[in-house]
Amino acid sequence: MNEELSQHTRNILRLQLPTDPRWVDLAAISIEAILTDHAYCEQKAALTCISYIQRYSDRKELVEALSPIVTEEWGHFRQVLAEINKRGLTFGKQRKDEYVNRLLLFQKKGGDIEDRLLDQLLTMALIEARSCERFKRLSEGLKDDYLRSFYRKFMESEAGHYTLFITLADTYIPKEKVRARWMEWLEHEIDIMKDLEIRGDRIH
Repeated sequence: MNEELSQHTRNILRLQLPTDPRWVDLAAISIEAILTDHAYCEQKAALTCISYIQRYSDRKELVEALSPIVTEEWGHFRQVLAEINKRGLTFGKQRKDEYVNRLLLFQKKGGDIEDRLLDQLLTMALIEARSCERFKRLSEGLKDDYLRSFYRKFMESEAGHYTLFITLADTYIPKEKVRARWMEWLEHEIDIMKDLEIRGDRIH
């Protein structure tokens, strides 16, 4: 495992379990599928941000922070779709995202609105962190020079989004509570990552 990547994962993203190195090799032979899945990830990220703006319209900082992210994520969707078309590939059907679905099951439902908001923001932070780590893998492991540069830019963007969702959590919830719950999320993600099959046709 690349030591720089390992250090980046531990110190910046705080992920506890790096992606299996075999994943990028599988992704390299499934470019059509990985680009399709990536496009849908960007689309779903934009839609989720819209839903949060609607749900928490009374929280000014959240609305103002997520509004440009909607535009950015949708722009990313269009970029990936353009790449699919440029390569003469097919934009396939949306697939079930088992990783995200497992995260959603860990969210607190009902009860205090603060707890629900915290878990929703931390879910997004974790998705962005894992996406960032995966894009870094692609930016360093693919043989296609253009795609390496392509995914480097997405990696940098996802790192900023991860930070934004953590910052928003800190805006509305005591930092001690945010950090404690974040550690629970990170520990839970280890179990998810260990359970999931290594597939090159999925971003997560």
